[in-house]
Amino acid sequence: MKTIGFAVCGSFCTFKTVFEEVKRLRKLDYNIIPIMSENSYTFDTRFGDAAYWRSYFKEITGNEVIHTIPKAEPIGPKKLLDALVIAPCTGNTLAKLAWGITDTCVTLAAKAHLRNNRPLIIAPSTNDALANAAKNIGALLNYKNIYFVPYGQDSYSGKPNSMVANFSLIPDTLDCAFKGNQLQPLILSPQ
Repeated sequence: MKTIGFAVCGSFCTFKTVFEEVKRLRKLDYNIIPIMSENSYTFDTRFGDAAYWRSYFKEITGNEVIHTIPKAEPIGPKKLLDALVIAPCTGNTLAKLAWGITDTCVTLAAKAHLRNNRPLIIAPSTNDALANAAKNIGALLNYKNIYFVPYGQDSYSGKPNSMVANFSLIPDTLDCAFKGNQLQPLILSPQ
């Protein structure tokens, strides 16, 4: 059984969909280690209370949620994960990953994991994917062992710069990443 780290960042509007994909991965017999950014672990929003999401994540994975830098640090040295998924991955986290900033548990988990030359799968969800975040996505597309869940515009008329991953493609992206390939097509038709 492969062990997958699954990190969520603060694109709260996607949580319901993302957690359905976590349940799907469990059914595919992956051991899931849940990781939550400090914001997603702490903030109550109109999309749900933080305590609910923390509890639900633990319940569906059967594992304690990693939510601090000290708890994320051993991921690399102990080689805890076969792959790491960040879904949703916000523009803020994309920028930090592209620039090597590791000041959150999610970015440190990614850094620690990548040192083992194992796949990091990014499922973007950002309102500025076709604006300021575009350069960071472009940079990450060139990095070894980083793969993207295919994504597309989620509201091209209302939010023309916004793009969101098709989270249902996380298992297929994982399969391809384990073989060293990027799932194609990478850019999807508007959702």
